[in-house]
Amino acid sequence: MKTLLITGAGKGIGYATALLAAKQGHQVIALSRNIDALKGIERINPYAVDLAEPEQIENFVAQLDGTQIDVLLNNAGLLTNTPVGESKFALYERIYKVNVFGLAELTRLVLPLMNTSGHIVNISSMGGIQGSAKFPGLSIYSSSKAAVITLTELWAEEFKESGPRCNALALGAVQTQMLAEAFPGFDAPITAEDFATYVLDFCLTGQLYYNGKVLQVSSSTP
Repeated sequence: MKTLLITGAGKGIGYATALLAAKQGHQVIALSRNIDALKGIERINPYAVDLAEPEQIENFVAQLDGTQIDVLLNNAGLLTNTPVGESKFALYERIYKVNVFGLAELTRLVLPLMNTSGHIVNISSMGGIQGSAKFPGLSIYSSSKAAVITLTELWAEEFKESGPRCNALALGAVQTQMLAEAFPGFDAPITAEDFATYVLDFCLTGQLYYNGKVLQVSSSTP
């Protein structure tokens, strides 16, 4: 059995993946700003952490006290549907703090706890893929996810001799609360619960076949 550290585990894909991993007998360290839904679940250890706050990340990692991490699933993210003319500096900063800076800082601090055969999985978006269909209002979100893709490729190159391996999943639309809030009335073709099966399997076995790769996982976006 493996130990997985999952961010954004309080709802959506992160929550569904955490539940499935625990059901399969794995140990799950689950991070979320709100951990109410994660309390009292066997094999899930929830921690209330805001990835936009570096001190909270540092304090959390200190609490791990050397626990070995097999899989780091960087799933947490913020989505905003905001036109360019209304996208102020503070909004860019808010989104990037979670989607990019917090992801990078957590990875930096967890890296010493991961073994050479470990797997870092970064959740990106089809919107961050060059040449994919783009949508008005997603400049901040999609550009932050493009940054995640580049980080994935660079980290894989840096870790290729020592491990762990690092890959990214560029997701199309998945029916989550975050998507519904940004695009009211839009129905995605797949639920978070259904998608969790794929995500967990990739977390546990993807490093055997891929390193530094960005897999486009979508049935609806070019």
